[in-house]
Amino acid sequence: MAQRRVLITGAGSGLGQAMAIRHARAGDQVACVDRDAARASATAASLPGTGHADFVADVGDDASMEALRDAVLARWGGVDVLYNNAGIASGGCMAATTMDEWRRLLDINLLGVVRGCLAFLPGMLAQKGGHILNTASFAGLAGAPNMMTYGVSKAAVVALSEQLRAELIDEGVKVSVICPAFFQTNLLESWQGDPRMKKFGEKMMTHAVDTLDSVADAVFASAQRGEFLILPTRQEPMRWRLKRWLPGLYFRKLRAMAAGIRGKQA
Repeated sequence: MAQRRVLITGAGSGLGQAMAIRHARAGDQVACVDRDAARASATAASLPGTGHADFVADVGDDASMEALRDAVLARWGGVDVLYNNAGIASGGCMAATTMDEWRRLLDINLLGVVRGCLAFLPGMLAQKGGHILNTASFAGLAGAPNMMTYGVSKAAVVALSEQLRAELIDEGVKVSVICPAFFQTNLLESWQGDPRMKKFGEKMMTHAVDTLDSVADAVFASAQRGEFLILPTRQEPMRWRLKRWLPGLYFRKLRAMAAGIRGKQA
């Protein structure tokens, strides 16, 4: 495999860091991007191989992403693989949300992906090749209750990725969307919304059957195969098929699961 120039937002921890490690092991150069300079630097320093870099950028800020683009292009001349991975978590029902929460979630989780694409897609089109991987969530497919701002923001990332895939299919640029369910990460550090749902999220992560390593391995393997919809947690492929093929049964199971969660929170 030829060495690729890989840029990952949110690379200071969690899935972004795990993907940085896997790409470095494969011989790629990795640009580790994070809002936290120390985390970005630590990830880059830990990677095997040479030629890696670390950058500080906020995916929620236009000027910050434009500065990132300029710095990366000055150093590398372009990017071959882009992970729009940075995001924040939230939870709660519609009636308990605020407009500030909606703006924050959409600005980071959706427009952060848009900013990454605007920064680096033109270069991929010019070089007639590249791969964009957008981190969404199974929450963006599930239609589950009490995850309102998070689920909608991630559903928008799925829709963006679908449209972008169709737009770029003849341009030499591949698109993938990553939709994991719960696994152990530090995503809840950025929590917005109902604290009761945060406790539920913490419990689901603690007892998840999928690990960070198993998810990262699945994402990396699917990415190398050029798959579009990446469902890297073990139960979600069947849940996705159930929703598509038997939507009524899926909805009944979803309601039962939600009722069980409410009972435990009472």
